[in-house]
Amino acid sequence: MTTGPTSDSPADEATSSERASFPPLLTRPLLLRFISMVGASLSFFLLLSVVPAYAAERGGGGAAGLATGSLMLATVLGELVTPRLVGRFGYRPTLIAGLFLLGAPALVLTVSGQAAWIATVCFVRGLGFALTIVAGGALTASLIPDERRGEGLALVGVVSGVPSLVALPLGLWLAGRAGYGPVAVAGGLAALAAIVFVLGLPDRADRSEQPLGVVRGLRTGALLRPVLVFAATATAAGILVTFLPLAVPSASAGVVAAALFVQTATSTLTRWLAGRHGDRHGSERLVLPGLLLSAAGVLVIAPTTNPVAVIAGTALFGAGFGITQNATLTLMYTRASAASYGTVSALWNLAYDGGMGLGAAGFGITAGLTGYPWAFGLTALLMLVALAPALRNRRVTVPSARPPAVDGDPR
Repeated sequence: MTTGPTSDSPADEATSSERASFPPLLTRPLLLRFISMVGASLSFFLLLSVVPAYAAERGGGGAAGLATGSLMLATVLGELVTPRLVGRFGYRPTLIAGLFLLGAPALVLTVSGQAAWIATVCFVRGLGFALTIVAGGALTASLIPDERRGEGLALVGVVSGVPSLVALPLGLWLAGRAGYGPVAVAGGLAALAAIVFVLGLPDRADRSEQPLGVVRGLRTGALLRPVLVFAATATAAGILVTFLPLAVPSASAGVVAAALFVQTATSTLTRWLAGRHGDRHGSERLVLPGLLLSAAGVLVIAPTTNPVAVIAGTALFGAGFGITQNATLTLMYTRASAASYGTVSALWNLAYDGGMGLGAAGFGITAGLTGYPWAFGLTALLMLVALAPALRNRRVTVPSARPPAVDGDPR
């Protein structure tokens, strides 16, 4: 009589070994962290477009620009100092402080319509947002098993991204129907309510060793290379979000909406797939394909009068951007000790925010001189400058206690 394989057959042993090497991902602490992430995202994105609209209604376009400018300035400054705060106080207290600074000022936003008051509220909220994304990002990474870091970070991107997609248009819609005050209060309460869930999280900040500072992290080649590659793709992301609606003929407004949706959908999908692939085969080999796909997408978009090219280009760019998002962040966490997770989070978010801001500003000047098609083509070529760091990526662990080598690449 023929019998099947016994319970200790090689096939079962391999399956058991694979299960053992991939521990559970959705633990109770990570689910609590996801809830707090949703609260922070709702708070930030509900008001992201509402506050400039409120400022413009009270003080004109200059007031709107001041509101957004003060928010982003404070965010960048906060990202620079948050790793030190994490090193001194830990993840959880820093995250709670960030959520408080993000939420409480929103409750009093409409007390005054003066530009100085609105800018001050935005500045404090920007500091809170910086603390939230840097300390929160590091805490989240500490809750994800090392063996499933790529997949876990991809899931984090989905959890934080979906509320932003919903809240950004929802804020303006609600403001038009209920007024600015109720929306501001809702945004404030979303962040403050998230604090309750943070209280149930473990604080896994490693304060037993000296973490890398932001400056030292930028001098460390193993971390700087992924930062440069991601900044290149983030630059193009800022350009597309800002200028695609202006570059595509007004008669094709539906094409722009479809293209931006396709970009978001493909980036979400490939971020997830990159995470799963990276956990099994390594993330370092994904950085170069992600960069090349992103640059190719921008180049395909260049003839902006062709709807097929626009949608195909945004699909290509979205695919590359999702891969690069996951691969670079996973690599950076892999190459740093747990004590330096705050620095990794700060560097990656600085590349994101700085790349999007600089890209939009530089592209606006270039497009005014060359026109949109040439400006998109030049952007794709400039992105290839990041080929050098992309090609040099390899597995390196960055021990925080040891100074970097002369060339910034620890050996």
